[in-house]
This record gives sequence, structure tokens and C-alpha cells, in this order.
Amino acid sequence: MEYLDMVVNETLRLYPVGGRIERDCKNTVEINGVTIPKGTVIVIPTFPLHRDPEYWPEPEEFRPERFSKENKETQNPYVYLPFGAGPRNCIGMRFALLVVKVAIVVLLQKHTLRPCKETQIPLEVHGQVLLEPKKTIKLKLVRRAGLEE
Repeated sequence: MEYLDMVVNETLRLYPVGGRIERDCKNTVEINGVTIPKGTVIVIPTFPLHRDPEYWPEPEEFRPERFSKENKETQNPYVYLPFGAGPRNCIGMRFALLVVKVAIVVLLQKHTLRPCKETQIPLEVHGQVLLEPKKTIKLKLVRRAGLEE
């Protein structure tokens, strides 16, 4: 289950559901010499942040080990934001992660997913608020050998 958690986190790093997070600035604030007036909409681009080589070595590679217990402790908590952060993060985050993990486990208990000739490699995504694939993701579902109906 630890590795499943690492795989889900790495998938959300590469393909966060929300491509950006928006917040309204409640007070005028100065950060590093830049004044941000009250009422300004601040946009945090999660997609590019999750692929920034300063924080993620070889950011385009799928490496679940980035989210091992040891590696998680060294990560900046504000460079991985698939559900936002702080008091305004996604209220359904824990439920969404649980549902995804259960679905993966149930599916992989009896089947294997494999690419087929229609599988788009590399996956191309688009969208500003919600990321989605440009084309339908097509995979081959293969029943595992030795399993009864």
C-alpha cells in the first residue's frame, strides 16, 4: 500500500487535476520587494510547478520513489499541490485518494493494463482550470492468468 500511495502521488504530480490554483489576496502584502494589492487574484500554476527541475530532478520521468517516506521529508510542502494547501485545500482530498486507491486495487487484482496501438505516448494534455487528455486514453485490459470468473 505504501508503493500504491507513491504511485498515486507521482501521477498527481505529473498530471494534477487542477492545472492552477487561484486565491484572492485579502490584504496588501509585500513579498521580496513586490507589493500585491488587496483584492488581487493570485494564480499558482500547479502544472509547471510540479515539473520544475529546481524541485523535481528529471521532472518528466515517472518516479514514484520521489514520494517515499525519506524523500517526502525533504520536499518543500508548497511545490506539490494537487489539492491545494492550507485551510482552503480540497475538502474531498482524503475521500478522492481513497476512492482512487480502492479502484486501482480492485482493477489490478484481476487485470493488467497494457498500452495498445491506439495508446497515445507520450500523453498530451490541455486545459487551463482542469487538465484533461487531448485524446481519449486507450489501454488494453488483460485478465490475469489463472483467475477464475
